[in-house]
Amino acid sequence: MMNRKIGDEIFDVAVVGGGASGAATAYHLSAEGRTVALLERHDMNTEASGRNAGSLHGQIQHEPFLEEGDGWARAWLPALRFLADSLEIWDDLSEELGTDLQVGKKGGLLIADDERQLPAIERKVAFENSVGIDSRMLTAADVKELAPWITDDVVGGELCPIEGKANPLLVAPAFARRAAAQGAVLMPRTPVEGFREENGVHILRTPRGDVRARQVVLTGGDGMPGLGRHFGLELPISSAAVQVSVTERVDPMVSHLVYYAGGKLTFKQAQSGTLLIGGGWPARRNSAGEWVVNPESLRANLAMAIRIAPSIADVALLRTWVGIGNGTPDHSPIIGAVPGHPGVWLGFYPYMGFTASPLMGRVLSDLVQGRDPGRDLAPFAPDRF
Repeated sequence: MMNRKIGDEIFDVAVVGGGASGAATAYHLSAEGRTVALLERHDMNTEASGRNAGSLHGQIQHEPFLEEGDGWARAWLPALRFLADSLEIWDDLSEELGTDLQVGKKGGLLIADDERQLPAIERKVAFENSVGIDSRMLTAADVKELAPWITDDVVGGELCPIEGKANPLLVAPAFARRAAAQGAVLMPRTPVEGFREENGVHILRTPRGDVRARQVVLTGGDGMPGLGRHFGLELPISSAAVQVSVTERVDPMVSHLVYYAGGKLTFKQAQSGTLLIGGGWPARRNSAGEWVVNPESLRANLAMAIRIAPSIADVALLRTWVGIGNGTPDHSPIIGAVPGHPGVWLGFYPYMGFTASPLMGRVLSDLVQGRDPGRDLAPFAPDRF
């Protein structure tokens, strides 16, 4: 909470966006003694970072690979390496933040049930191997050994060993708590309505008064296009409402993050024993224009899960909710300085921002403090579109 009168105080940095990336940025900056205000238009962690299924991705996603082709995959490798490097941070993140984030990294399984699916998976594995990710092809027997619950129709697949899961309800709040303990000021329900600059100080206009900062970091996810327009920047960030479902608790069954080569599916088991079923199926709008669950998407998503895991057919479904997925035309992140506005920075990772958030926080902290982040950010430049 905003726990002191900000008045004319000038913060070193104002971070706009209270999801995992924004909270991670505030955490790293405050850890180095920078004064930070973390602003969120709603409550912290209530949009994409808190509504996703908790997947930790580290492979080229199969659907865009089929749609976009090998040339796209080759160009996307820097973004894939970003995910892989962020996944390394996840290993020790619970200890660092003093919170059990329920991180489990048993690997990701891409399941094929048609021989015609295998050549594309093999090409995809080769791209992943080219940036140091030890993905490998699996035979049907390999898959059965790793996942005894799998359909008898399985013909093979892929194992990506660096993938896994975490609890999205815990991650951003853990970053934010540590940031606050280090002196950061948390400002939920504080939308930014305008920006101006006076004598090298950025002034953010909000309904709760002006917030002043020497530098600004924009990590607003779904709100990024609107934030960018304040600086004359048209960010081609799309938003789509997608669904995630959770079942009753069952005995330990699914150790991996599971995908299906024949359609939209992510499937995994939480630490609590519930099964989480997603994959990007679209929600719908009701008569009031609100995003609500789409029954047709739900039926199709569940049918796909039962196709690869027939034994779950009688498991009770507890809840389905709607989250927001944000994308870019090339599926790559947007990271760097806002052209023509010194001291204003952008940090956005499409579709898989939850996975990328620990590294995103470090990279943005380095940029703000004038340090080399240790990687080439040119492929992610905000003005590349």
